[in-house]
Amino acid sequence: MRFFLFMLILNVCFKMAVAQDSLSVATTTTGIASFYAKKFNGRRTASGQKFNQDSLTAAHKTLTFGTYVLVRNLKNDSTVIVRINDRLPKKSKRSIDLSYKAAQQLNFIKAGLTKVEITPLDSLKR
Repeated sequence: MRFFLFMLILNVCFKMAVAQDSLSVATTTTGIASFYAKKFNGRRTASGQKFNQDSLTAAHKTLTFGTYVLVRNLKNDSTVIVRINDRLPKKSKRSIDLSYKAAQQLNFIKAGLTKVEITPLDSLKR
């Protein structure tokens, strides 16, 4: 009986450890991207850094500050890697808000919005 109970507890602990590891696995999501208006240049972000429209940074609802993400424009297949340093409001319909320079690299300045694929790059996180 003790052996059975020990094996049951061991099994439950193993499943909990696997479940926690699966939460940290990077998952690709799709959504709508926008970019910061120029008036925000120089203002403080939620991380405390000053926003610079010429840097490759972005705001996201949930990703940890400092996380690097690969953003791919689904309309023209262009890509950029940005670092998350700001927050989007939880109720925002946008998935990511990019710096002006990142939006330029994704070629959607004129459109203002575009559909993107967002892939966290955990191996590059500082």
